[in-house]
Amino acid sequence: MADWALRRASVADVEPLAELRAVVMRTDLERLGRYDEDRVRRRFRDGFDAAHTWIIEVSGEPVGCVALRPAVDAHWLEHFYLAPHLHGSGTGTAVLRELLDRCDRDATVVRLNVLRGSPARRLYERHGFTTESEDPVDVFMVRHPAAARPRAVTVTP
Repeated sequence: MADWALRRASVADVEPLAELRAVVMRTDLERLGRYDEDRVRRRFRDGFDAAHTWIIEVSGEPVGCVALRPAVDAHWLEHFYLAPHLHGSGTGTAVLRELLDRCDRDATVVRLNVLRGSPARRLYERHGFTTESEDPVDVFMVRHPAAARPRAVTVTP
């Protein structure tokens, strides 16, 4: 896994991140018959909030982003995109683990939605997310803080 760091996003980051989103999501959106090259960028711009977004950097270069937006009953994990050449490198897992550790310390529930059929769903499931609901496009998932999740019980005879 590459050395990585998080830095706060700024308004200047929105266009490069919109481009990254278009690249990362294209295959899944095409599979669902929902890819539109203008819409994929516009949706990112419309939902971008620098105050709750971090840029993922590897060796000082921006390679992705992730947002954790506070809501009434949970934080929403959004805009988690990583450059394709880093998929499977462990970088996304490390970033997710760092954010979830922060939420566990604060006893914060985390919610997200992922496109149906996306390989990212397995990453989220490995980190304790479970499905709350699904629609024809999205799977809505939730993760309760580690202290609140049931633990496996070992019974010794």
